[in-house]
Amino acid sequence: MDKIQSDCPYPGCFFCVMKEANPSKRRASVLKFFRELPSQDDDGQVLPISGLWNTAMAHPNDPEFINLGIFECMSALIWKGLKNRRWLAHDQNIYIPYYAAHIIGSYTMNMEEFAERAVRAGVIPPLVELLRGRLTWVEQRVAVRALGHLATYPSTFPAVADHGEVLELAIQLASSSLEIVYSHFYQFVDRRLGYHCDLLTRGMGGVEMESRKAEEWASQLQCWSLQLINCFAFKPEFLHDICKADFLIKLPGMWGGLVNENSPAGVGLLRTICQNKVGRGHVANIPGTVEALCNIARSSDDWQYMAVDCLIWLVQDASTCHKVIDKVAPTLIDLANILTLGDYKRLGDTIVTVLQECMQLSGNSRGTISNQTKAEIDELLRSKQSLKLEKSMPKEDLHIKQAAALVVKLEGNSLFSSGNIAGAAEKYSEALALCPMKSKKERVVLYSNRAQCYLLLQQPLAAISDATRALCLHSPVNRHAKSLWRRAQAYDMLGLAKESLLDAILFINECSQSNDPDLSLKQNKVPDYAERLVKKQMRAAWLFREAALKHGGVHCEGDASDAFGQEADDSEWETASESDAENDARGEADEDTEWKNDGHQEDFCEKS
Repeated sequence: MDKIQSDCPYPGCFFCVMKEANPSKRRASVLKFFRELPSQDDDGQVLPISGLWNTAMAHPNDPEFINLGIFECMSALIWKGLKNRRWLAHDQNIYIPYYAAHIIGSYTMNMEEFAERAVRAGVIPPLVELLRGRLTWVEQRVAVRALGHLATYPSTFPAVADHGEVLELAIQLASSSLEIVYSHFYQFVDRRLGYHCDLLTRGMGGVEMESRKAEEWASQLQCWSLQLINCFAFKPEFLHDICKADFLIKLPGMWGGLVNENSPAGVGLLRTICQNKVGRGHVANIPGTVEALCNIARSSDDWQYMAVDCLIWLVQDASTCHKVIDKVAPTLIDLANILTLGDYKRLGDTIVTVLQECMQLSGNSRGTISNQTKAEIDELLRSKQSLKLEKSMPKEDLHIKQAAALVVKLEGNSLFSSGNIAGAAEKYSEALALCPMKSKKERVVLYSNRAQCYLLLQQPLAAISDATRALCLHSPVNRHAKSLWRRAQAYDMLGLAKESLLDAILFINECSQSNDPDLSLKQNKVPDYAERLVKKQMRAAWLFREAALKHGGVHCEGDASDAFGQEADDSEWETASESDAENDARGEADEDTEWKNDGHQEDFCEKS
């Protein structure tokens, strides 16, 4: 290529080519540049490649470079790096395979037409070699990203699937990505490859920033691996390969990056699997998987609706219903008052219908549902029937029911204040039986207060159930601060660090936005006990925790004293009251109550 600017030290400089004012000449020069670059051994090749990377990131839908042969060029450069280690080690060429694979992924993430051009250009074989780990985990990250984009489109998925090892490699990578990054980068600072550090921080920042970025990239490596597997999971013929017991057991715990429509995380992949009858059969038979889905379904995060989908499909399927109903029904019952969640507009009604149909199905097949589960479903159905009857009930009768529930609730508050926690829980149960179903605010308070009692009685499962019911009744859903805190403590009792962490963070967020003087954060300071719980769970849920334990790293598990120390006794956290006079949205405050439990927890009940 001819030199365009005489003051440029590099013949055929790509940046000089791009300054060419004549479009025809510029295109011809770029075409020549892409054709000749893979065969050149000049220094400074990484500069135009990094420039192309920036362009691909900023303008992924621009067809100019696609039409001029950028895919052929990038494919050839990856092959060159794989086959010619002398060239790869020269100058800064070590960066080139990474940038080349990243460019392929960026140009194929939105446009099926571009993906088809990439496949015809032969990008899949070199990407598969990177996926195998022929270089390092950094190149695996961008290779699995690019292959995931190519597998997304109907026209290019077969070309990816033709490489039979892709699915197996993606499963291995999703399962081991965190360990790979920990052991090859995070664990030994002095052994980190220099170009890895530069890529993660773009040459800025020290060891701490490199570590943070390594965690982010490890999460992305897992996330993009799951995305690629998800493309295969839509095809029934691949489900038997995906639904191996050891992999399915791990899936619920794979958070793998941010959740969006293209990043399924582990529960998103389970959701895809459960859409197929074969997949549902596998999930129902793997111990622990359904229970994990139940925990996610009760959570207050972006994964919740995906887990709910899985549970509903499992119960609707006659071949799996009898295997899972006793595990799933309590969770669905707790969620039966949610109106809108994800794509569901009347989720509660859907849950009631599904459980009712399951009961009818059970009537034709003895012994498929336990008596306890039947009783719980019957109670749910009666409560929904009561709600219908209340619509035609005279207002005077509703007022009488509300007044009776309030009297019993106050009796429960009194028992709670005197230390009779079991008696208080019974009174809150009586009040719930009396309280009109339409009095949602009052029922939120009753469920939340009873959850507090169960916490003190060391019954975390019951506390989670009641806190979840309160959160589902609350408007907006999953935003009742005290119930979030109580459920966070209950999850902590069960050792469910991630679930506890999410609720604790949401609790703090709600407090920061609350107008209630007892809930709002004083001088923007997070309560000590909430901060301690968050720190404890962040250690326990640390991305590399399992890998660190396996490889002899620092033990990351906190103990209870980290979250609930004796100094919690001195906290001035108190509670506000809430009431539900008919259709009155105001909370009517009464004296606040604080109940301590051996100096380890901040406990409070709402009174009105």
